[in-house]
Amino acid sequence: MTNHSDVTVFICGSALRDQPDHGNLQDAEFMGTASTTPDYRLHSVKDGYHPGIFKVPSDGIAITGELYRLTAEQYAYLESTEPPDMYPAEVTLAGGGTAIAMLYPETLIAKHQWPDISEYGGWIAYKARSV
Repeated sequence: MTNHSDVTVFICGSALRDQPDHGNLQDAEFMGTASTTPDYRLHSVKDGYHPGIFKVPSDGIAITGELYRLTAEQYAYLESTEPPDMYPAEVTLAGGGTAIAMLYPETLIAKHQWPDISEYGGWIAYKARSV
């Protein structure tokens, strides 16, 4: 049953299924895989600790991830577990619709020169790359 205070969240990092922070979603309802429209860039923040995504006016990519329906309480908990500087913002999904995602300030990514990993299209593909 959907409650009017439920939040649809786009997960694209360490809280994805089979990733170390998946438990931060508690027992949120998995709604399926999804991707954003090609309006974002993806970076590896703090030596691969988590992804940093932000919206760009051009040269963006579609980022793959998963959609979850969270209660207000689950969402509050998820927000409390996010790394510093991440902030919630609406992202546009391929095929229509929007969801909340945790974005990272582009200015901090540039300041620290964290690598752009957009070529991988998503965190799982980046983490699975051959080293």
